[in-house]
Amino acid sequence: MKKSLIALAFGTLGLGIAEFVMMGILPDVAKDLGISIPTAGHFISAYALGVCVGAPVLTLARKYPLKHILLVLVTLIMIGNICAAMAPNYWVLLVARFISGLPHGAYFGVGSIVAEKLADKGKGSEAVSIMIAGMTIANLFGVPLGTSLSTMLSWRATFLLVGIWGIVIMYYIWRWVPHVEGLQDTGFKGQFRFLKTPAPWLILGATALGNGGVFCWYSYINPLLTHVSGFSAESITPLMILAGFGMVMGNLISGRLSDRYTPGKVGTAAQALICMMLLLIFFLSPYKWAAALLMCLCTAGLFAVSSPEQILIIRVAKGGEMLGAACVQVAFNLGNAIGAYVGGLAVSGGYRYPALTGVPFALIGFTLFLIFYKKYQAKY
Repeated sequence: MKKSLIALAFGTLGLGIAEFVMMGILPDVAKDLGISIPTAGHFISAYALGVCVGAPVLTLARKYPLKHILLVLVTLIMIGNICAAMAPNYWVLLVARFISGLPHGAYFGVGSIVAEKLADKGKGSEAVSIMIAGMTIANLFGVPLGTSLSTMLSWRATFLLVGIWGIVIMYYIWRWVPHVEGLQDTGFKGQFRFLKTPAPWLILGATALGNGGVFCWYSYINPLLTHVSGFSAESITPLMILAGFGMVMGNLISGRLSDRYTPGKVGTAAQALICMMLLLIFFLSPYKWAAALLMCLCTAGLFAVSSPEQILIIRVAKGGEMLGAACVQVAFNLGNAIGAYVGGLAVSGGYRYPALTGVPFALIGFTLFLIFYKKYQAKY
Protein backbone atom coordinates (compact mmCIF):
# COMPACT_ATOMS: atom_id res chain seq x y z
CA MET A 1 0.00 0.00 0.00
CA LYS A 2 1.38 3.41 -0.94
CA LYS A 3 2.21 5.63 2.03
CA SER A 4 0.58 8.57 0.24
CA LEU A 5 -2.80 6.79 0.40
CA ILE A 6 -2.31 6.13 4.13
CA ALA A 7 -1.68 9.86 4.64
CA LEU A 8 -4.96 10.65 2.84
CA ALA A 9 -6.77 8.04 4.97
CA PHE A 10 -5.44 9.76 8.12
CA GLY A 11 -7.42 12.81 6.99
CA THR A 12 -10.71 10.95 6.49
CA LEU A 13 -10.17 9.30 9.88
CA GLY A 14 -10.08 12.73 11.55
CA LEU A 15 -13.12 13.90 9.58
CA GLY A 16 -15.02 10.74 10.48
CA ILE A 17 -14.45 11.23 14.20
CA ALA A 18 -15.36 14.93 14.00
CA GLU A 19 -18.62 14.19 12.15
CA PHE A 20 -19.95 11.11 13.95
CA VAL A 21 -18.69 11.50 17.52
CA MET A 22 -21.17 14.31 18.24
CA MET A 23 -24.02 11.75 18.27
CA GLY A 24 -22.37 9.88 21.15
CA ILE A 25 -21.37 12.89 23.26
CA LEU A 26 -24.51 15.00 22.72
CA PRO A 27 -25.87 14.54 26.29
CA ASP A 28 -22.51 15.54 27.80
CA VAL A 29 -22.30 18.68 25.63
CA ALA A 30 -25.90 19.66 26.43
CA LYS A 31 -25.39 19.24 30.18
CA ASP A 32 -22.12 21.20 30.26
CA LEU A 33 -23.48 24.13 28.23
CA GLY A 34 -26.86 24.15 30.01
CA ILE A 35 -28.97 23.52 26.92
CA SER A 36 -31.48 20.85 25.93
CA ILE A 37 -30.49 17.79 23.89
CA PRO A 38 -32.64 18.91 20.90
CA THR A 39 -30.85 22.27 20.97
CA ALA A 40 -27.50 20.49 21.14
CA GLY A 41 -28.59 18.66 17.98
CA HIS A 42 -27.98 21.96 16.17
CA PHE A 43 -24.25 21.18 16.41
CA ILE A 44 -24.81 18.18 14.11
CA SER A 45 -26.75 20.37 11.67
CA ALA A 46 -24.06 23.08 11.77
CA TYR A 47 -21.42 20.55 10.69
CA ALA A 48 -23.63 19.31 7.84
CA LEU A 49 -24.23 22.90 6.73
CA GLY A 50 -20.47 23.49 6.70
CA VAL A 51 -20.06 20.45 4.44
CA CYS A 52 -22.64 21.85 2.01
CA VAL A 53 -21.05 25.33 1.95
CA GLY A 54 -17.46 24.12 1.72
CA ALA A 55 -17.94 22.01 -1.41
CA PRO A 56 -18.87 24.76 -3.91
CA VAL A 57 -16.29 27.14 -2.39
CA LEU A 58 -13.70 24.62 -3.59
CA THR A 59 -14.17 25.93 -7.14
CA LEU A 60 -12.31 29.10 -6.10
CA ALA A 61 -9.18 27.00 -5.37
CA ARG A 62 -9.14 25.25 -8.75
CA LYS A 63 -5.89 26.92 -9.90
CA TYR A 64 -3.80 25.84 -6.90
CA PRO A 65 -1.74 22.62 -6.58
CA LEU A 66 -3.80 19.78 -5.11
CA LYS A 67 -1.31 19.10 -2.31
CA HIS A 68 -1.46 22.75 -1.18
CA ILE A 69 -5.27 22.62 -1.13
CA LEU A 70 -5.13 19.51 1.08
CA LEU A 71 -2.81 21.25 3.56
CA VAL A 72 -5.15 24.27 3.79
CA LEU A 73 -8.13 21.97 4.36
CA VAL A 74 -6.30 20.13 7.17
CA THR A 75 -5.53 23.50 8.76
CA LEU A 76 -9.28 24.20 8.83
CA ILE A 77 -9.88 20.81 10.46
CA MET A 78 -7.41 21.77 13.21
CA ILE A 79 -8.83 25.26 13.72
CA GLY A 80 -12.46 24.12 13.82
CA ASN A 81 -11.92 21.31 16.33
CA ILE A 82 -9.57 23.22 18.63
CA CYS A 83 -12.07 26.10 18.71
CA ALA A 84 -14.80 23.55 19.53
CA ALA A 85 -12.71 22.22 22.42
CA MET A 86 -12.36 25.74 23.84
CA ALA A 87 -15.92 26.94 23.15
CA PRO A 88 -17.38 28.73 26.21
CA ASN A 89 -21.00 28.72 25.05
CA TYR A 90 -23.57 27.50 22.52
CA TRP A 91 -22.89 30.12 19.84
CA VAL A 92 -19.11 29.69 19.75
CA LEU A 93 -19.47 25.91 19.52
CA LEU A 94 -22.06 26.31 16.75
CA VAL A 95 -19.63 28.40 14.69
CA ALA A 96 -16.75 26.02 15.47
CA ARG A 97 -18.81 23.06 14.22
CA PHE A 98 -19.64 24.95 11.02
CA ILE A 99 -15.92 25.63 10.45
CA SER A 100 -15.14 21.96 11.17
CA GLY A 101 -17.57 20.92 8.44
CA LEU A 102 -16.23 23.29 5.76
CA PRO A 103 -13.23 21.11 4.75
CA HIS A 104 -15.14 17.79 4.87
CA GLY A 105 -16.59 17.52 1.36
CA ALA A 106 -13.70 19.48 -0.14
CA TYR A 107 -11.14 17.09 1.39
CA PHE A 108 -12.95 14.07 -0.02
CA GLY A 109 -13.15 15.79 -3.38
CA VAL A 110 -9.47 16.67 -3.65
CA GLY A 111 -8.35 13.49 -1.88
CA SER A 112 -10.26 11.27 -4.32
CA ILE A 113 -8.62 12.94 -7.30
CA VAL A 114 -5.15 12.68 -5.74
CA ALA A 115 -5.73 9.01 -4.81
CA GLU A 116 -6.80 8.12 -8.35
CA LYS A 117 -3.81 9.95 -9.84
CA LEU A 118 -1.39 8.16 -7.50
CA ALA A 119 -2.94 4.72 -8.06
CA ASP A 120 -1.31 2.02 -10.13
CA LYS A 121 -2.95 1.39 -13.49
CA GLY A 122 -6.34 -0.29 -13.07
CA LYS A 123 -6.34 0.29 -9.30
CA GLY A 124 -8.12 3.67 -9.11
CA SER A 125 -11.21 2.43 -7.26
CA GLU A 126 -9.14 0.52 -4.73
CA ALA A 127 -6.98 3.61 -4.09
CA VAL A 128 -10.09 5.72 -3.42
CA SER A 129 -11.46 3.02 -1.10
CA ILE A 130 -8.19 3.10 0.90
CA MET A 131 -8.61 6.86 1.32
CA ILE A 132 -12.24 6.38 2.43
CA ALA A 133 -11.11 3.60 4.82
CA GLY A 134 -10.17 6.28 7.35
CA MET A 135 -13.85 7.19 7.67
CA THR A 136 -14.82 3.56 8.35
CA ILE A 137 -12.00 3.09 10.88
CA ALA A 138 -13.26 6.23 12.63
CA ASN A 139 -16.57 4.43 13.21
CA LEU A 140 -14.77 1.26 14.27
CA PHE A 141 -12.31 2.76 16.79
CA GLY A 142 -12.28 6.57 16.72
CA VAL A 143 -15.89 7.29 17.68
CA PRO A 144 -15.93 4.79 20.60
CA LEU A 145 -12.63 6.30 21.79
CA GLY A 146 -14.01 9.84 21.54
CA THR A 147 -17.17 8.86 23.42
CA SER A 148 -15.11 7.21 26.17
CA LEU A 149 -12.92 10.33 26.50
CA SER A 150 -16.04 12.44 26.89
CA THR A 151 -17.32 10.14 29.65
CA MET A 152 -14.01 9.84 31.53
CA LEU A 153 -12.64 13.39 31.07
CA SER A 154 -14.71 15.88 29.08
CA TRP A 155 -16.32 16.24 25.68
CA ARG A 156 -13.73 18.98 25.10
CA ALA A 157 -10.96 16.35 25.21
CA THR A 158 -12.63 14.61 22.26
CA PHE A 159 -12.44 17.67 20.01
CA LEU A 160 -8.95 18.48 21.26
CA LEU A 161 -7.89 14.96 20.20
CA VAL A 162 -9.15 15.61 16.64
CA GLY A 163 -7.39 18.99 16.58
CA ILE A 164 -4.08 17.41 17.62
CA TRP A 165 -4.62 14.59 15.12
CA GLY A 166 -4.76 17.35 12.48
CA ILE A 167 -1.05 18.02 13.14
CA VAL A 168 -0.32 14.35 12.37
CA ILE A 169 -2.38 14.54 9.15
CA MET A 170 -0.59 17.69 8.02
CA TYR A 171 2.86 16.23 8.66
CA TYR A 172 2.25 13.02 6.73
CA ILE A 173 0.52 14.74 3.81
CA TRP A 174 3.47 17.14 3.60
CA ARG A 175 5.95 14.26 3.77
CA TRP A 176 4.27 11.37 1.95
CA VAL A 177 1.97 12.91 -0.67
CA PRO A 178 4.00 13.92 -3.74
CA HIS A 179 3.32 16.92 -5.91
CA VAL A 180 0.40 15.97 -8.15
CA GLU A 181 -0.31 17.73 -11.39
CA GLY A 182 -3.28 20.04 -10.99
CA LEU A 183 -6.45 19.82 -13.00
CA GLN A 184 -7.00 21.77 -16.17
CA ASP A 185 -8.60 25.11 -15.38
CA THR A 186 -11.90 25.21 -17.25
CA GLY A 187 -12.89 28.53 -15.70
CA PHE A 188 -15.54 29.19 -13.05
CA LYS A 189 -18.49 28.31 -15.29
CA GLY A 190 -16.64 25.30 -16.65
CA GLN A 191 -16.60 23.77 -13.19
CA PHE A 192 -20.39 23.43 -13.33
CA ARG A 193 -20.74 22.36 -16.96
CA PHE A 194 -20.84 18.64 -16.16
CA LEU A 195 -24.15 19.21 -14.33
CA LYS A 196 -25.89 19.71 -17.68
CA THR A 197 -25.77 15.94 -18.31
CA PRO A 198 -27.96 13.36 -16.49
CA ALA A 199 -25.08 11.09 -15.40
CA PRO A 200 -23.92 13.09 -12.33
CA TRP A 201 -27.50 13.69 -11.19
CA LEU A 202 -28.17 9.95 -11.25
CA ILE A 203 -25.12 9.36 -9.04
CA LEU A 204 -25.91 12.22 -6.65
CA GLY A 205 -29.55 11.14 -6.43
CA ALA A 206 -28.56 7.53 -5.74
CA THR A 207 -26.14 8.74 -3.06
CA ALA A 208 -28.64 10.98 -1.26
CA LEU A 209 -31.59 8.57 -1.39
CA GLY A 210 -29.54 5.40 -0.82
CA ASN A 211 -27.85 6.86 2.25
CA GLY A 212 -31.14 8.39 3.36
CA GLY A 213 -32.68 4.93 3.43
CA VAL A 214 -29.88 3.57 5.61
CA PHE A 215 -29.99 6.52 8.03
CA CYS A 216 -33.75 6.18 8.49
CA TRP A 217 -32.78 2.99 10.34
CA TYR A 218 -29.23 3.68 11.58
CA SER A 219 -30.13 6.97 13.30
CA TYR A 220 -32.28 4.94 15.73
CA ILE A 221 -30.14 1.82 15.95
CA ASN A 222 -29.59 2.14 19.71
CA PRO A 223 -33.27 1.92 20.78
CA LEU A 224 -33.94 -0.75 18.13
CA LEU A 225 -31.24 -3.02 19.54
CA THR A 226 -32.23 -2.47 23.18
CA HIS A 227 -36.05 -2.29 22.99
CA VAL A 228 -36.74 -4.64 20.05
CA SER A 229 -33.79 -7.03 19.82
CA GLY A 230 -33.39 -7.28 23.59
CA PHE A 231 -29.71 -6.36 23.90
CA SER A 232 -28.52 -4.76 27.14
CA ALA A 233 -27.27 -1.18 27.21
CA GLU A 234 -23.76 -2.52 27.91
CA SER A 235 -23.85 -4.45 24.63
CA ILE A 236 -24.27 -1.34 22.46
CA THR A 237 -20.57 -0.39 22.34
CA PRO A 238 -19.39 -3.80 21.06
CA LEU A 239 -22.33 -3.85 18.63
CA MET A 240 -21.31 -0.45 17.28
CA ILE A 241 -17.78 -1.80 16.81
CA LEU A 242 -19.33 -4.68 14.85
CA ALA A 243 -21.17 -2.14 12.69
CA GLY A 244 -17.87 -0.33 12.15
CA PHE A 245 -16.24 -3.61 11.16
CA GLY A 246 -18.93 -4.04 8.51
CA MET A 247 -18.14 -0.56 7.17
CA VAL A 248 -14.41 -1.29 6.94
CA MET A 249 -14.85 -4.61 5.15
CA GLY A 250 -17.60 -3.36 2.83
CA ASN A 251 -15.49 -0.41 1.73
CA LEU A 252 -12.26 -2.35 1.09
CA ILE A 253 -13.94 -5.28 -0.69
CA SER A 254 -15.98 -2.89 -2.83
CA GLY A 255 -12.87 -0.97 -3.91
CA ARG A 256 -11.16 -4.13 -5.09
CA LEU A 257 -14.26 -5.47 -6.85
CA SER A 258 -14.87 -2.12 -8.58
CA ASP A 259 -11.53 -2.33 -10.35
CA ARG A 260 -12.38 -5.87 -11.46
CA TYR A 261 -16.06 -5.54 -12.44
CA THR A 262 -16.53 -1.72 -12.88
CA PRO A 263 -17.79 0.71 -10.20
CA GLY A 264 -21.23 0.92 -11.84
CA LYS A 265 -21.90 -2.80 -11.48
CA VAL A 266 -20.57 -2.98 -7.89
CA GLY A 267 -22.46 0.15 -6.80
CA THR A 268 -25.73 -1.21 -8.19
CA ALA A 269 -25.23 -4.56 -6.43
CA ALA A 270 -24.34 -2.87 -3.12
CA GLN A 271 -27.45 -0.69 -3.30
CA ALA A 272 -29.59 -3.80 -3.94
CA LEU A 273 -28.01 -5.41 -0.85
CA ILE A 274 -29.03 -2.38 1.24
CA CYS A 275 -32.66 -2.67 0.10
CA MET A 276 -32.83 -6.35 1.07
CA MET A 277 -31.10 -5.82 4.43
CA LEU A 278 -33.45 -3.01 5.49
CA LEU A 279 -36.49 -5.13 4.67
CA LEU A 280 -35.08 -8.12 6.57
CA ILE A 281 -34.21 -5.89 9.56
CA PHE A 282 -37.89 -4.91 9.84
CA PHE A 283 -39.01 -8.53 9.99
CA LEU A 284 -36.11 -10.18 11.86
CA SER A 285 -34.86 -7.52 14.31
CA PRO A 286 -36.66 -9.18 17.30
CA TYR A 287 -34.09 -11.99 17.00
CA LYS A 288 -30.73 -11.02 18.50
CA TRP A 289 -28.49 -13.01 16.14
CA ALA A 290 -30.37 -11.74 13.07
CA ALA A 291 -30.34 -8.12 14.24
CA ALA A 292 -26.56 -8.17 14.77
CA LEU A 293 -25.80 -9.95 11.49
CA LEU A 294 -28.11 -7.76 9.40
CA MET A 295 -26.72 -4.61 11.02
CA CYS A 296 -23.19 -5.63 10.01
CA LEU A 297 -24.28 -6.46 6.43
CA CYS A 298 -26.26 -3.22 6.03
CA THR A 299 -23.37 -1.02 7.23
CA ALA A 300 -21.11 -2.99 4.88
CA GLY A 301 -23.48 -2.09 2.04
CA LEU A 302 -23.49 1.56 3.10
CA PHE A 303 -19.73 1.87 2.55
CA ALA A 304 -19.56 -0.68 -0.27
CA VAL A 305 -21.45 1.88 -2.34
CA SER A 306 -19.22 4.81 -1.28
CA SER A 307 -16.05 4.26 -3.32
CA PRO A 308 -18.01 3.45 -6.54
CA GLU A 309 -19.97 6.69 -6.09
CA GLN A 310 -16.79 8.67 -5.46
CA ILE A 311 -14.90 7.25 -8.44
CA LEU A 312 -17.87 7.48 -10.83
CA ILE A 313 -18.55 11.15 -10.12
CA ILE A 314 -14.91 11.98 -10.89
CA ARG A 315 -15.19 10.21 -14.23
CA VAL A 316 -18.46 11.88 -15.28
CA ALA A 317 -17.55 15.36 -13.99
CA LYS A 318 -15.06 16.29 -16.71
CA GLY A 319 -13.82 19.83 -16.13
CA GLY A 320 -15.34 19.95 -12.65
CA GLU A 321 -13.85 16.89 -10.97
CA MET A 322 -13.14 18.58 -7.62
CA LEU A 323 -16.63 20.02 -7.36
CA GLY A 324 -18.24 16.74 -8.41
CA ALA A 325 -16.30 14.65 -5.90
CA ALA A 326 -17.11 17.13 -3.13
CA CYS A 327 -20.80 17.12 -4.10
CA VAL A 328 -21.00 13.39 -3.36
CA GLN A 329 -20.28 14.24 0.29
CA VAL A 330 -22.95 16.96 0.18
CA ALA A 331 -25.43 14.37 -1.14
CA PHE A 332 -24.28 11.91 1.54
CA ASN A 333 -24.90 14.43 4.34
CA LEU A 334 -28.20 15.55 2.82
CA GLY A 335 -29.30 11.91 2.79
CA ASN A 336 -28.26 11.53 6.43
CA ALA A 337 -30.34 14.55 7.43
CA ILE A 338 -33.42 13.46 5.47
CA GLY A 339 -33.14 9.88 6.69
CA ALA A 340 -32.83 10.87 10.35
CA TYR A 341 -35.86 13.18 10.05
CA VAL A 342 -38.13 10.71 8.23
CA GLY A 343 -36.99 7.84 10.45
CA GLY A 344 -37.90 9.97 13.46
CA LEU A 345 -41.44 10.32 12.15
CA ALA A 346 -41.68 6.53 11.75
CA VAL A 347 -40.53 5.86 15.34
CA SER A 348 -44.05 6.59 16.59
CA GLY A 349 -45.11 3.23 15.12
CA GLY A 350 -42.30 1.38 16.89
CA TYR A 351 -38.52 1.18 16.57
CA ARG A 352 -38.72 -1.42 13.75
CA TYR A 353 -40.54 0.98 11.42
CA PRO A 354 -37.64 3.33 10.54
CA ALA A 355 -36.01 0.39 8.70
CA LEU A 356 -39.20 -0.23 6.73
CA THR A 357 -39.50 3.50 6.00
CA GLY A 358 -35.97 3.44 4.61
CA VAL A 359 -36.77 0.73 2.04
CA PRO A 360 -38.49 3.04 -0.53
CA PHE A 361 -35.58 5.50 -0.31
CA ALA A 362 -33.03 2.73 -0.82
CA LEU A 363 -35.13 1.25 -3.64
CA ILE A 364 -35.19 4.56 -5.52
CA GLY A 365 -31.43 4.85 -4.95
CA PHE A 366 -31.02 1.36 -6.45
CA THR A 367 -33.21 2.30 -9.43
CA LEU A 368 -31.13 5.41 -10.15
CA PHE A 369 -27.92 3.38 -9.93
CA LEU A 370 -29.39 0.73 -12.24
CA ILE A 371 -30.41 3.38 -14.79
CA PHE A 372 -26.90 4.83 -14.65
CA TYR A 373 -25.33 1.40 -15.12
CA LYS A 374 -27.59 0.43 -18.03
CA LYS A 375 -27.08 3.76 -19.80
CA TYR A 376 -23.37 4.29 -19.19
CA GLN A 377 -21.95 0.78 -18.54
CA ALA A 378 -19.85 0.87 -21.71
CA LYS A 379 -18.05 4.05 -20.50
CA TYR A 380 -17.89 3.62 -16.71
